[in-house]
Amino acid sequence: MKKRFILLIDFSEYTDNLIKYACDWSKQANAELILVHQSITLIPGFTDSESRQKIVELNNNKDLQKLKELAARLIPSTMKVSYLVSENHLQTLLTDLLAEPHENLIFAAIKGTGIIKQIFLGSFALEVIENINNIIVAMPKEISVFSHEKIFVAITEKYPLNIIEFNRFLNFFENENTCITFFYLAKPDEKTEGIEKQLNNLSILYADRFETKTAIFKSNNPFEDIKKIINNKEKEILIIQKGSRFFTDQLFRLSLINELVYEGQTPLIILP
Repeated sequence: MKKRFILLIDFSEYTDNLIKYACDWSKQANAELILVHQSITLIPGFTDSESRQKIVELNNNKDLQKLKELAARLIPSTMKVSYLVSENHLQTLLTDLLAEPHENLIFAAIKGTGIIKQIFLGSFALEVIENINNIIVAMPKEISVFSHEKIFVAITEKYPLNIIEFNRFLNFFENENTCITFFYLAKPDEKTEGIEKQLNNLSILYADRFETKTAIFKSNNPFEDIKKIINNKEKEILIIQKGSRFFTDQLFRLSLINELVYEGQTPLIILP
C-alpha cells in the first residue's frame, strides 16, 4: 500500500517548516504528499444559494493557487504532490481521505502563541487529535529537518501500547541509527514491578531492529527528570498514545507536553 503524508495547511508562520519536515521525511518513506486546506469564506446572510456557491468556488480557487505556490517554493519538483481545498469541515475531509487505500500520516502544526494555546496544542491540532483515528504528527514551529535518531515512547499500565499502530509508524523510516526508549513516569511511592516487566518486554520485542532502552522516572518531580533526557531538539521524537493519562492529565499537558514539545521543540507523535 502506498504511503502518503497528509499536511494540514493554514498559511500561518508555521506552514513552511511543517512542509520542509514532511518533505525531508518523505524521502525515507517514499511517501507522496497531499496539502489540505479548509477554506473559510465570509458570505453575507442575504446572499442567494447560486451566488453563495460562486463566492465559495472563487475563494477555494484562490487558496488552491496559494497551496501550489507554496509547493513550488518548498517542495522539490521530483516529489508527487496533490492538493485538496474545500469549505467542508476538516474532519469530513480527513475521514474521506483516510478511507482511500493509503498508509497515512497526518501532519499538523503546534501553535504555541498565547497563554491559552500554550496549555496544549491549540484548538486546531487538538481537534484533529481527538476526532481522527490515525497517527498524528504534531509539529513545533522551529523544526524543519526529520530525524529518528532518538525515539521516546511513553508507556502506561492502564493503556498498553498500540503495537499495531506503533509498528505502522516504524515502517515510515529506515531502521538504522535509531534508539527507542520506552519510559514510564512513576509516583514516588508507586510499585513498578508490573510496568518494569512491560517495558522490558517491549525492549526485547524491538531489539532485533533497533537499539532499545527502558527508563522509569520515579521522583517527586518526574517531569524535571525527563526533561534532562529529552532535550536535544531536532534529533528526538516523543510518542504518546491517545487515551492514556499522558494525553488526558492536565498536569501532563501543562508541564511535559508544553515544555518538551513547544519550548523544547520536540516533534510529537500521537498513536490512536
